[in-house]
Amino acid sequence: MTELSALVLPDRHPVADWVADVVEAERAGVCTVWTYDHLTWPLLKDSPWYGCVPLIAAAAGATERVRLGIQVATPNYRHPVPFAKELMTLDQLSGGRLEVGLGAGAESLDALVLGDPALTPRERMDRFAEWIGLLDRLLAEPVVTVRGERYSAIDAHQLPGCVQTPRVPFTVAGTGPRSLALVAKHGQAWVTYGPYGPAVAPDEWFAALEKQSAQLDQALDGRRIRRVVNVALETYWPFESRDRYADTVGRLAALGFDEVSVHWPRPDGRGVPRNALSDVLSVHGL
Repeated sequence: MTELSALVLPDRHPVADWVADVVEAERAGVCTVWTYDHLTWPLLKDSPWYGCVPLIAAAAGATERVRLGIQVATPNYRHPVPFAKELMTLDQLSGGRLEVGLGAGAESLDALVLGDPALTPRERMDRFAEWIGLLDRLLAEPVVTVRGERYSAIDAHQLPGCVQTPRVPFTVAGTGPRSLALVAKHGQAWVTYGPYGPAVAPDEWFAALEKQSAQLDQALDGRRIRRVVNVALETYWPFESRDRYADTVGRLAALGFDEVSVHWPRPDGRGVPRNALSDVLSVHGL
């Protein structure tokens, strides 16, 4: 059966409300609670917004079973050496329940906040390839020394290391040929929104996911990894009825997706409507 995960955005205020939603999602039976890794998110840029690493640490102490995920971290403002140390620590705090989503990073507010010059798509992918490659080594090896074009690690210690071996699992985002090659090389899972945007029609969404999934098959060359699809914050049509949601999950399963990630009910009404949550859970057998 296709599993259900929950996206709880870091704009919950106070922080206790964020932790309460994570606990509620765990009790509901979701497989993973994800939160976004941004400094600012354009859609909610005037709202409170907390850092994902301390939020995951707080959730680790308040939960027992549910996996806890970051989705998705990028090179826009994270250096692999300190980030690897934080991820290793989170995996220890959670008892080996950490999931890490990784992506190349778009030219958004996060890409501009440090005053760095804008990058072309090719430059972003070059940076991502070096970044994820070093992060992979840092999390899997006890001591790493690398001098790279953009990132270096000199006698970088990672002790005691991750609980999960050989490292925490990577859920890698991407839809283009180069990013899918990195999914195949480094990822234990793949995540996509399909074509992003609330105006995307259902048939267009499924067609794009089918195409993306087929391209991933080519990159994997016969291997199988977990596939995660996110339902965008302002996509409402799957939740119009239980039958509509069940049909959506069935079509996604037919395309090979293992996990459907939905935005947990929010005070502003976006994400899964509160009155539709029981239907969503029941479709996944929860």
